[in-house]
Amino acid sequence: MTDKQRRIQALIGSIVTYLQAHRAATRGVDLTLDKLAAMDLKGERLIDLPPQGTRHDEVLKNAIAGIVAPELQEIAGCLKAAKDDLIWREDNAQFYPPGAELGEGYTKCNLHTLLIGPDACGHHHPDFNLGIFMLGPRTLYRDHNHDAPELYLNLSEKSGWRFGTRDWQDYPAGSLIWNAAGDPHATRVYDQPFISVFVWLENVNSPCNVIHFDDWAEIEQDLAKQSNRGFQT
Repeated sequence: MTDKQRRIQALIGSIVTYLQAHRAATRGVDLTLDKLAAMDLKGERLIDLPPQGTRHDEVLKNAIAGIVAPELQEIAGCLKAAKDDLIWREDNAQFYPPGAELGEGYTKCNLHTLLIGPDACGHHHPDFNLGIFMLGPRTLYRDHNHDAPELYLNLSEKSGWRFGTRDWQDYPAGSLIWNAAGDPHATRVYDQPFISVFVWLENVNSPCNVIHFDDWAEIEQDLAKQSNRGFQT
């Protein structure tokens, strides 16, 4: 392996180690670990592709620097070491149909890299994604769903979530969120960028569907004004 491949492999390993330590946290962790156990993730099978940087590099650096929870330090260190080895992409109608009402915040600053998946920079898999996802500060990632069952490992200190209702709840760093296939969900980002590990277990080529809520404009206006005090739910 090259040094670059070692850093990517170490990042994948740090994520797997965290999930193994939290196997009972939610059903999605068990399903993810079962899928990973069936894969050949040996170092010699690592893909070797040129890295790809991003125009959002400063936001990404801030997001990684904001991973301060003690239990996430292995992931944080490996991600910082491997950041410039990865292929960073924005969602340019890759996950949503053209014309979808994604909102200015999402379209202005979204970023992901695949460590395992069809277009990954780590290991190839035709129908499984494991990667890192980032959103810029004060962003509403509007309500949506998809056929891909999804697991989030939140790396940011705090992010807001709702699941098919108007009620929001803040989740801390290290929390695990499981969205079964078709489950509606939305995320709101406060003053610091949002960064997470994400997994799509299957149906990775299925599109996401925006689910309209009539409070989007109000939430986006509040996000533009609020400091990191959070919201009353």
